[in-house]
Amino acid sequence: MTATVLSTPDGSVGPAPRPRAPEGKAPRKTGSLRRRVLKSGRRVLVPVLLVAVWQLASSVGWLNPTTFASPGMVWDRFVEFAASGVLADNVLASLRRVVLGLLIGVAVGIVLGLATGLSRVADELVDPPLQMLRAVPTLGLMPLLLLWLGIDEALKVGLVAIGVIFPIYLNFSKGIRSVDPRFRELAQSCGASRWTVIRHIILPGALPHLLIGLRFSLAIAWLSLVFGETVAADSGIGYMLTRAKDFLQTDTIVLCLALYALLGLAIESLVRVIEWKTLSWRREFVDS
Repeated sequence: MTATVLSTPDGSVGPAPRPRAPEGKAPRKTGSLRRRVLKSGRRVLVPVLLVAVWQLASSVGWLNPTTFASPGMVWDRFVEFAASGVLADNVLASLRRVVLGLLIGVAVGIVLGLATGLSRVADELVDPPLQMLRAVPTLGLMPLLLLWLGIDEALKVGLVAIGVIFPIYLNFSKGIRSVDPRFRELAQSCGASRWTVIRHIILPGALPHLLIGLRFSLAIAWLSLVFGETVAADSGIGYMLTRAKDFLQTDTIVLCLALYALLGLAIESLVRVIEWKTLSWRREFVDS
């Protein structure tokens, strides 16, 4: 390889200077950081304003504290439970059930979605019973689930897993089928094996749909857990919520609802991080 040379004004010859880096690169990085900070600020702005309005309405007497506790009352209850250790024990119990149910439901949903997305025969065999089961309400399944799983942890984890399976399955299967077949044909014409096509083309192409299904699954997981923890539970946020309802403790009820919301938001933020890391080829679109 020969080096590029340039003639100087005095007639001498020397190597061409290296091209300078674009001057806009550093400002672009700074601008990207600024946009992320602004996005984070906007995401917390509305919840903070809502809490402020809530506190104002409670202070001026627009809200009755016996029917809807003020943020100050909820905070006092939070400090009390946190100091006694009750809060940590129940939050960890609920979080453990959600995580286990998510792991089981996501694994089953991915396997079913992969099978039906790649095989028309599997789709014809598996999809009809799954659609029938999806149409059955959870209340209708409860008698059988109580007989099969009992009233212990298996019931609560099972409810979460059942709720999670269907969004994962539907979105992942749809994502696989939405991959442009021309990419597969091009890879196969270059000698790529079926496993290589699945690993490097189909799965990355279906990943955005899978993450959308995971987001839907998070909301369903917490809803299923609330229902499961009201059935013969002795721990968990739902257990605290049930006891607070029996004793008309509105501050504890609102605290439990806030805990569900904050935990759901935390897991949703984790999914956002996974999306940002794995979908680097869509980063400009995601950051916009």
